[in-house]
Amino acid sequence: MLLSITSYRGFTLAELLIALLIIGEIATFTIPKVITAQQNLQNTSKMKDTAAMVSAAYQEAVLNGAVTINTRLQDLTPYFNYISVDTSSTIDDIVGYGSQNCAGGFPCYRLHSGALLLDRASFAGTGTTNAMLMHLDLDGTYSGSTTGTGKSVMLVLFYNGRIASRGQLSTGVTSSQGTWGTEPNGDPSWATW
Repeated sequence: MLLSITSYRGFTLAELLIALLIIGEIATFTIPKVITAQQNLQNTSKMKDTAAMVSAAYQEAVLNGAVTINTRLQDLTPYFNYISVDTSSTIDDIVGYGSQNCAGGFPCYRLHSGALLLDRASFAGTGTTNAMLMHLDLDGTYSGSTTGTGKSVMLVLFYNGRIASRGQLSTGVTSSQGTWGTEPNGDPSWATW
């Protein structure tokens, strides 16, 4: 039996380096986008969970006859789950604005997710366009910026039980803060319904 010697040819060092360079370039562009998309999804999930919690608390308060034209978020606290009341923190305001304080009769509620929910304004009346406002700062800290992903999202709870975010508002929304038109500063980039 004859043994044949077969020559195996592998990749050269230059070919391996070029392949690694191409893989590195692809990773450079895709990994940050994947991480950002995952963070945005987590933030949106926290926003939706908070909106569902507030909406359920409101519905429970309605069933118990506890809703009036002066109802505020603090009146709904017996019906939702939070860790503590915070009256000393500063949180991010909505996009385009600086900060909000958890003081002055409008406290924040520390949620299990670490977010702070600010009691912003009560109902202004009993019409279906009248709304209660609250700010949700997901990280519960002030970033010092007027833009960016760390900004709060304003949740709007209407007297008829519907909940939305500021970016979804139409004209004629009334709260104790006044009547608005279409808001020029909408939701943070991560907030999607």
